[in-house]
Amino acid sequence: MIHVFNYRDKNYIYDVGSGSLHECDENTANYLKNQAGQPVDITYLTDEDLKEILSDVDSLKEQGLLYKDEVKAYPVKSNEVKALCIHICHDCNFRCRYCFADEGAYHSKRESMDFETAKAAVDFLIQNSGKRKVLEMDFFGGEPLMNLDVLKKTVYYAKEEGAKAGKKFLFTTTTNALLLNDETIRFFNEEMENVVLSLDGRPEVHDAIRKSINGKGTFDLIIDKIKKFISLRGEKSYYVRGTFTAKNLDFSKDVLFIADQGVDSISMEPVVTELPDLAIGKEHLPAIEKEYENLCEAYLKRHAEGKGFNFFHFNIDLEGGPCLSKRVSACGAGNEYFSVVPNGDLYPCHQFAGDKAFRMGSVFEGITKPELREKFKNSCLFTRKKCENCFAKFICSGGCSANNYHFNGDIDEPYETTCAMMKKRVECAMHILAEKKLRAQE
Repeated sequence: MIHVFNYRDKNYIYDVGSGSLHECDENTANYLKNQAGQPVDITYLTDEDLKEILSDVDSLKEQGLLYKDEVKAYPVKSNEVKALCIHICHDCNFRCRYCFADEGAYHSKRESMDFETAKAAVDFLIQNSGKRKVLEMDFFGGEPLMNLDVLKKTVYYAKEEGAKAGKKFLFTTTTNALLLNDETIRFFNEEMENVVLSLDGRPEVHDAIRKSINGKGTFDLIIDKIKKFISLRGEKSYYVRGTFTAKNLDFSKDVLFIADQGVDSISMEPVVTELPDLAIGKEHLPAIEKEYENLCEAYLKRHAEGKGFNFFHFNIDLEGGPCLSKRVSACGAGNEYFSVVPNGDLYPCHQFAGDKAFRMGSVFEGITKPELREKFKNSCLFTRKKCENCFAKFICSGGCSANNYHFNGDIDEPYETTCAMMKKRVECAMHILAEKKLRAQE
C-alpha cells in the first residue's frame, strides 16, 4: 500500500511496506492517486508523461521502495513485565477541569501510597520481569510530589533491589511543578531518567483550565519553577506537556509560547474528555489540521534560524525507529506494562485505573484475571480491523487502547477523531523529514 499526499506545494509518496518516503511531481502524484481509485483526472497526461512516470515507479519497485509487501505476522509477546506506572498519590493540589483522573482522585477517595505497598510494587516488577535487564517505573498521580518522601524511598529501594537482581531501573515523574524546589530538582536530576511537567501554554489558556484548589489560575505559580528546572536539567531528558481543548484550537501559539520560555522539548496533546465545551469532535478537525500545518511551518522556520525545539508529535524515524514487531505490538498495556494504584491494585494502564472491570489483581497477590491479561496480550495492530487500510498503521500501532475503549467500548476499535489528528501529524512529520534532508544536502 502507498499513501500519496500533498503538503501545500509539495507532493509525497509514502510506501507503507518499506517505510520509504519519496517526493514527486504533481503528475506522478495525480497518476498514483488515480490508480488507487481516487477521482483524479489524468486525461491531460501525455504518452511521454506516462512513460516517464511508469519508468520511475518500476525503478522504485525493483529497489523494494514502492509497493513492497507488508508484514502480516502477528507479534510474539512474552509475559515479562517491563514497566509499572506507580500512582504514588491519588490526590492533587490542582483542580483541572479536563482531568481524566477526576482531579486526582480517580473516582474514589483521595489517598497516598504507603512505602510497604510501593516496595511490593518494586518486588512485583522484579519478580515478573523475566530476563529483562532494564525496567521502568513512572511515578504518577494525582500529583506525585504530594507524596515525595515515599517516592524517594521507592527509588532508592528499587535501585538496591534491582542491583541484587542484576537489573537497572529507569525512573520518570510527571508533575504539575507546583511543589518543585531546589532539593526536589536536585533529586530529579540525580535519579529521574525523564521528567514531564504540565503547562498548557499562554497564561490565559493555562489559567482557564488548570486552576488551584481555591479556583485561581496557576500559571504564575509554576512558570518560574519550570524555567529553573530546565536551566538545571543539563542534557537529561524532560518534556513540558500541554493539553489543547476546543477552547484553544489555535494551539500552535501555545506551543510557540512554551518554546519562547526556553523550553526545547514540548508535547501538546488533544484533550480526552466528555465535557461538551472542551471536548474535541469531528467538527473541529479542519481547524486542527490547519493548525498542525501552521505549527509545522513555524517549527521549520525556527530550526532554519537556529532556534529549533523538539516537538513530540513531529518526531518520526522512518529509517531507524522502533522495530516493526514493536510497532505491531503497540504499547504493551495490560501485559508488559501495568498501573498500580495506592492500595496496590493492578490495572492495564493509568487511564483504566479505578475501573473495577479492569482490575487485574494486585502487587500482593499477582495477576488474578489471566483472561483479561490474555485479551490485552492478543490485542495488536492486526486485531484492529479499521487500521487495515490506514497508511499510518505501522507508526501509531492502532491508537490508544484506553481511548478506544472509552469512546467505542472496545480496545480494538480505534477512535476516529484521534485517528484523523494522528494522520495529519504524521504527514506534517514526513514533510519535516523531507525538508530537513533537503537542507542538509544544500
